[in-house]
Amino acid sequence: MGTATSAGYGSCVTDMTSLLVLPVAAPVAAAVFAAVCRNRRLNAAVAAAAALAIGACGLLLAVARGSGPVLALGGLLRADALTAVMLVVIGSVGAPAAWAGIGYVDQEVAAGHTTPRRVRLYGVLVPTFLAAMATAVSAANIGVMWAAIEATTIVTAFLVGHRGGRAAVEAAWKYVVICSVGIAVALLGTVLVYFAAVQAGIPASHALDIDTLLAHATALDPAVLRVAAGLMVIGFGAKAGLVPFHTWLADAHSQAPAPVSALMSGVLLAVGFSAVLRVKPVVDLAVGGGYLRTALLVVGLATVAVAALMLLVQRDFKRMLAYSSMENLGVIAVAAAVGTPLAVAALLWQVLAHGMGKTVLFLSAGQIQSAHGSSALAAVHGVLSRSRLVGASFAVGIAVVVAVPPFAIFGSMIAVGRSMTEVGLGWVLAVQGTLMVVAFAALASRTVGMLLGEPEPSAPAITTPRSISLALVIGIAACLALGLSAGLLAGLFRDAGLMLAGVR
Repeated sequence: MGTATSAGYGSCVTDMTSLLVLPVAAPVAAAVFAAVCRNRRLNAAVAAAAALAIGACGLLLAVARGSGPVLALGGLLRADALTAVMLVVIGSVGAPAAWAGIGYVDQEVAAGHTTPRRVRLYGVLVPTFLAAMATAVSAANIGVMWAAIEATTIVTAFLVGHRGGRAAVEAAWKYVVICSVGIAVALLGTVLVYFAAVQAGIPASHALDIDTLLAHATALDPAVLRVAAGLMVIGFGAKAGLVPFHTWLADAHSQAPAPVSALMSGVLLAVGFSAVLRVKPVVDLAVGGGYLRTALLVVGLATVAVAALMLLVQRDFKRMLAYSSMENLGVIAVAAAVGTPLAVAALLWQVLAHGMGKTVLFLSAGQIQSAHGSSALAAVHGVLSRSRLVGASFAVGIAVVVAVPPFAIFGSMIAVGRSMTEVGLGWVLAVQGTLMVVAFAALASRTVGMLLGEPEPSAPAITTPRSISLALVIGIAACLALGLSAGLLAGLFRDAGLMLAGVR
């Protein structure tokens, strides 16, 4: 166990390092267990337990953290309010998604869509994916963060192509190529940050440490930081599904297993964007807050616009959900551009709410796809009359992501809108609001067509395995609970907002 002092946020808390090591160690242990155990249901249960451990550590860090960050493993891992939020998000989405994998794999085996080798690989890759994301949000060093995010690309490529077949393999390759280009751009930005730090006299061994960069941000070359920040927004934005490297999103989600789509949409996109949030305070101190505000406004609004337009022409419900995620991340990018403590706290609240909502949506969508053998919108009608649980889950998920009260995204949108008016960005609110109305109309009209009406006589029955049913029920309850009361997380969101906005 290693500790170090922090110049950025105050003295470190040294008695909670186990809460930072466990989120990485637990899923790694689950992956090793899955590699040697042939019981696929037990492997899924162990992966779900590892995800619960990640979320629990996030909650404990939220309650017990001190005034400064917690460092562990010789300063390689670091936890602050943003880390705690992201660990809660990973656990909240990862646990039901991993548990639902029991029913998903059973269905795939029964239908002959997978092989024993692929089943074992799936059992190893899911907790490995969780470990990589936990490492990315807990990294004390921008280089380690970059490497962990790149690791998520490698792991999820195999998960996207899990089912095999031409479409799945093409989607996996497209995902790898586009995200690898994006992450290479982010690497170039990281190298430039390293160059600027060394030129400012920071020792090479600490040139990418987050706290060191925060402490010496005003000494960094502003011209170099501008280029580096632009490259990192583009590169890490690729993992978040932001324009211009967004084209992998719909293909990957349409082919990935439903639990994996939940993880990618509900967590991976947010982890990618959390890297932008992590470097933003350094850039703001070095070059001023206006630079990244402009960049994020342009990228965010462009992303919302592209997503809204694509939603209007969708004929596939899994691709529809993918573009909904893209729209949500665009809104989050705009909130980050606003940059006030209230806006940042609200966007983190929205990240968690979106993750929970998309988990319910993709798990229910997976059951609809499994029953029909297709994800075409034209093939699906009257879902509610054939499965109240699946139909209600899909409806609740849509209500969450389109910001229907009392779900949490409604409250976060109100808070962000208020922040926009306070900083003189009312025109951005008007443009974004118009685009969101378009997206809302597209999602609502297609959802009504799927859920209501009389199904055709030949429509298949929709049966749901018990593990997926439990995950859906828990997911709906969690969405309602978060919307009605953020509870102890409210203080965590507030502190994260203050920290990332540079107030403290």
